[in-house]
Order: sequence, then C-alpha cells, then structure tokens
Amino acid sequence: MKTLYLVRHAKSSWKHDVDDHERPLKERGQDDGLLVSKKVSSEIEAPQKIISSDAVRALTTANFFKNAWNLPESQFDTSHDLYDFSGQAVIRFIKSLDDELDRVMIVGHNHAFTSIVNMFGNRYIENVPTCGFVMLEFDENHWSDLTTGKTVKTIFPKDLK
Repeated sequence: MKTLYLVRHAKSSWKHDVDDHERPLKERGQDDGLLVSKKVSSEIEAPQKIISSDAVRALTTANFFKNAWNLPESQFDTSHDLYDFSGQAVIRFIKSLDDELDRVMIVGHNHAFTSIVNMFGNRYIENVPTCGFVMLEFDENHWSDLTTGKTVKTIFPKDLK
C-alpha cells in the first residue's frame, strides 16, 4: 500500500517585490502552517519523506510539518519538479517515487494539487485551500502503478479555527 500526503503551500504574501519563486508566506500563512502541521502531526503517522517544491512559500510550509514531526534532514528534500501549476510534472514526480517509500508527503502548488487530489482520490474537493492537507491511500505496491485511490482525510485551516 502507498500513502500520499499532499499539502498546498500556506498563504503567501504579495507585498514584496520579488520573483514568484521567491514569494514568502504572509503572517496568516505562518499561523496556518503552525496550526495545520500541529493537528496533522498529532493524528497522522509521519511520512518516511517530505519532498517540497523549492519555492520559498512551499519550502517554508514544508518545514512546519518537518518540525512538527521532528523529522531529520535525511527525511526532507526539495524538487523543482513540484514547482508546477498544471499537475503534469507533479504526476510524473509521484509516479517516479522510490518504491521503498510507502508514505510520502509532497508540498506544492495549485491548480496542480486540487487537480491531482480529484484525479487520484475518490472524493471531489472543489479547491484545496492554502495550507490544506489531503491524505490519499492506494492499494498498490509501486508508485508507477497509481490510479484511483481513496481520499482518507482532509485537514483544512478553516476547520481548525
């Protein structure tokens, strides 16, 4: 069985004159990152690896989860392939994950993540909000074989406030 945790990056700030890739989180994003990562880490088994988009807002969000689970650096990585908005690169990335890993968290961007949870999950989600967490399970032994799985859990910031 393979389990995929998807987290859309927390709310980013548009007030800085920086390239999209360099946009930081705004204060609400920081608060939501702490809130959601604390809830997720108290209810969900830690992933064997967290892999984040290398964009600042995603990387900052991913670090909230890494710290909440107290994971070592060896279980944390970044990939520019997750800096994708359509979802095609993210799907290729997921399907190329190492089969030695059974539980993986990826942190990235919309519209890709909403499309992917609806493509691979069995429950329609209109929009994965910023800092939204979705857990999908697949009755497969190889990431490359993923088709439709089961949407097991969602944790969204608005549900915790």
